[in-house]
Amino acid sequence: CVGAPALIRAAAQTTMVSSAATRCAIEANTSMHGEYKVPGGKLVVVDLTVVDGCLADVTVSGDFFLEPDSALEDINRALRGESVEAGRAAWANAINAALGEEVSLYGITSEGVAIAVERAVGAGTTP
Repeated sequence: CVGAPALIRAAAQTTMVSSAATRCAIEANTSMHGEYKVPGGKLVVVDLTVVDGCLADVTVSGDFFLEPDSALEDINRALRGESVEAGRAAWANAINAALGEEVSLYGITSEGVAIAVERAVGAGTTP
């Protein structure tokens, strides 16, 4: 949060990443949005902010299904704190590592989510 008041910076360092990301997004208007339609599958939407070069305040949504429902928050949490420079493979690996074998994804893949992240941060050239 370059240029943020010292109080906000201090608070951001002592609160959760998503709270810090929210403060930064409000001050710097750094919200980012990416979408990807998985071939033969569903739409994946990612909204996020970038704070200090890391993904923050990540929200994945779309018209896909997964079981259990709690796995969606596991995906969001897996992406938070990842470097914005990490790239598609690293983001997909982080998602896979966070999801247990009991999780079923219907209409999306971890790579599809990673492509939506890539598009959100403006690094994507995937059609």
